Amino acid sequence: MRIDVRGPRFGAALTSVVLAVVLITGSGWLLLVQALFFAVGAAAGVRNSPYGWVFRTLVRPRLGPPPATEDAAPPRFAQTVGLAFSAVGVIGYLVGPQWLGMAATGCALAAAFLNAVFAYCLGCEMYLLLKRVGV
Repeated sequence: MRIDVRGPRFGAALTSVVLAVVLITGSGWLLLVQALFFAVGAAAGVRNSPYGWVFRTLVRPRLGPPPATEDAAPPRFAQTVGLAFSAVGVIGYLVGPQWLGMAATGCALAAAFLNAVFAYCLGCEMYLLLKRVGV
């Protein structure tokens, strides 16, 4: 399946905002909501994630045809990586230690920011590297 390249960047921009709010407020519960969004993206694909739905129904119709499409598998893997970091962050914020929550959230924020601003998806690159080495 192929997806509009702008969709994952849109999702990454929203994710960046949410993760920045988590770092500012220290809200493990908000991070849990983001983790659930990552889980839906990992299980059902980025097109069917909450941010993907918003992009597909509200944003994309106003943008016109996509400039390019990409394979959906690498962004889906990136959602799984985001889920792992946010799950560790939730544990840190809600159980402790808080520094663990902050560190995991900061790493997830850095990756989301890179995708949103520079179109560089760290999770996608991990996927391609693992595919090249045969994992």
